[in-house]
Amino acid sequence: MDIRQLRTFSCVAELGSLSKASDTLRVAQPALSRQIKLLEHELRAELFTRNGRGMVLTDAGRLLLARTSGIVRQIDQVRDEIQSAGGPPSGRVVLGLVPTVSCVISARLARRTVDTYPGISLCIVESYSGHLTEWLHRGEMDLALIYGPSSDLHLAVQSLGRDPIVAVGPRGSGLSKKKQVDIGWLLKQRLVLPSHSHGLRALIEQAAAKKKLKLDVKLEADSFRVLTSLVEEGLGYTLLPPSSVRNEVANGRLETAAISKPSPMRELTLASPIDHPGSTAIALVTELLRDELIACREEGLWDIKLA
Repeated sequence: MDIRQLRTFSCVAELGSLSKASDTLRVAQPALSRQIKLLEHELRAELFTRNGRGMVLTDAGRLLLARTSGIVRQIDQVRDEIQSAGGPPSGRVVLGLVPTVSCVISARLARRTVDTYPGISLCIVESYSGHLTEWLHRGEMDLALIYGPSSDLHLAVQSLGRDPIVAVGPRGSGLSKKKQVDIGWLLKQRLVLPSHSHGLRALIEQAAAKKKLKLDVKLEADSFRVLTSLVEEGLGYTLLPPSSVRNEVANGRLETAAISKPSPMRELTLASPIDHPGSTAIALVTELLRDELIACREEGLWDIKLA
């Protein structure tokens, strides 16, 4: 195996198509196909199945991608570091954001990165903490803003602050008039929550356990947009940071109320792989990210209590 073969394999796996990979890598399709066949011959295993929709990874292909994607990214970062030494910073940074953070900060951060460091390519990946943590461990991501507790992540972590959680309900639910609700009352309502693998669900399960209550979860949604849409339709209540539904509340589509003390809080954590050397581009994006957190807090767009 050589790095060219692995980079070709990684690109085809990501795009699911030889033609798309050919356009991205600017290499003719026959040459890419030959590299994949050489790699399969050396490993004595098929890495893709070919069908009318493109290239689909086999079990062997998924294993190879999991083991080598981080290596390919680190080699690319070394190249970027050397090429940008003494010149404008360049390179690719993959940043993971949980949905409730992404809806507040992703567009602002992207604009700031383009304006300040045009040589840096920023890839923002939005998902729940469980998925982002897995991708960090596999070396497929450089940084992620996720929810802790940070001590359980086995990553290089920095606590950035704590995010309050409020009750969220549909228009007409009366939450806006109540201003504040008891956590015990809220947990007895029909709830719309993420599945068990995600941090918000774990936080709510813990709160229910302390109250010795059984949650009534009729619907689960691992998409933030789907979750809020289900609440808008009157199918249940949920718990979210107020910043994540600020627009929906302003438009009258959702209502919120604070939760009486002790109210739940989530620790916001900046995480990166332990054995992943940080590049100049990563350091600069991290700095911009911190600046945006402070700016959002000062502008009243985010209620986070910064560390």
